[in-house]
Amino acid sequence: MSEKSIFSHIIDREIPAEIFFENERLIVIRDIKPDAPTHLLAIPKHPYSSIHEAVEAGEKDLVWELFTKLTEIAGDLHLKESGYRIIINTGHDAHQTVPHLHVHLLGGELLHMADPVPEA
Repeated sequence: MSEKSIFSHIIDREIPAEIFFENERLIVIRDIKPDAPTHLLAIPKHPYSSIHEAVEAGEKDLVWELFTKLTEIAGDLHLKESGYRIIINTGHDAHQTVPHLHVHLLGGELLHMADPVPEA
């Protein structure tokens, strides 16, 4: 068995977190190192390492639920009017720092674009 991620520890209530929403399949928490005034993470309770693993396991409904819940929350937080960003970092090159699928919701200010990738 692989080592539990920080998100698994949070789901199991072994590490405290500010829980914004929870049901039987997912949990939404505030990011402890926010990159925007609103920075939430939607995390499946099953420890899929990436979106690819979840889709390959047939969890398309779960993936849809992650996006649907964050879109609903963005509306509840009045981010729909000004705009928000939903991001999934997948793998090393995308800076995925926790090997447990999670989706970021960022908003509440003008968000900067990432630096462009230099042409080869």
